[in-house]
Amino acid sequence: MEPHISKFVNVTKVTTHVLQEMKHKNEKIAMLTAYDFSMARLLDKAGIDVILVGDSASNVMAGHTSTLPITLNEMIYHASSVIRGVKRALVIVDMPFGTYQGNSKEALSSAIRIMKESGADAVKMEGGREVLESVDRILSAGIPVMGHLGLTPQSIHKFGTYVVRATDEHEALKLVEDAHLLEKAGCFGIVLEKIPAKLAAQVSSEIKIPIIGIGAGPNVDGQVLVLHDMLGITQEFSPRFLRRYNNLSEEIQGSVKAYIKDVKTVDFPNEREQY
Repeated sequence: MEPHISKFVNVTKVTTHVLQEMKHKNEKIAMLTAYDFSMARLLDKAGIDVILVGDSASNVMAGHTSTLPITLNEMIYHASSVIRGVKRALVIVDMPFGTYQGNSKEALSSAIRIMKESGADAVKMEGGREVLESVDRILSAGIPVMGHLGLTPQSIHKFGTYVVRATDEHEALKLVEDAHLLEKAGCFGIVLEKIPAKLAAQVSSEIKIPIIGIGAGPNVDGQVLVLHDMLGITQEFSPRFLRRYNNLSEEIQGSVKAYIKDVKTVDFPNEREQY
């Protein structure tokens, strides 16, 4: 199979404008999460279009069972680390739970801190109509905002489950309406998480800004996965939409076991590995 040659391979820096051009020219957008310098640098060198510094760091980096506990300071730390490893990719940072809901002034100050202290390119926030005031205020300061609809993990206690969202007509209509509201407000893109593929295709065709899916089928403008899930570092999480491109969990443990054996048997270091 011939490797795909991107029309945008020579772009020196991916911007929100470039993403809009990619949608216009039917070039799919490849997006992954990253939380540290070393991984971000590898992703950027591989040619990823967008890196999301996700609040999923709460799960895969800190070991929490939800995204709720991670703080603004912690997100800024992860984002700063990622930014130092990136030259080409657009870097978007999740605004953590409690930094924008219900208080648009706090939302703006949180977004400003993320942009100033990390050097990120944009922020992402969950919700539609209920966060519109915060979206408007952040955009008025010139900070690019990406929306997030469907399964919104920060609302886990409201939903009580991580099942597929917008399967009933009322919730589907609200999702479409929210997508139009976010586009009208000035968001540069929207993530749709774990919704029926047919609904995601409808939103992508109706909305002029890029739509990135995770568990939302192929008929959107791009895809995003959590890096640790995609590489098989985490094994506990196996939703239908996840494709594992490696099994680093086994590979890393195998390497560590070999190292332990070599240390115990004094095979390491050998004569060539000493001064």
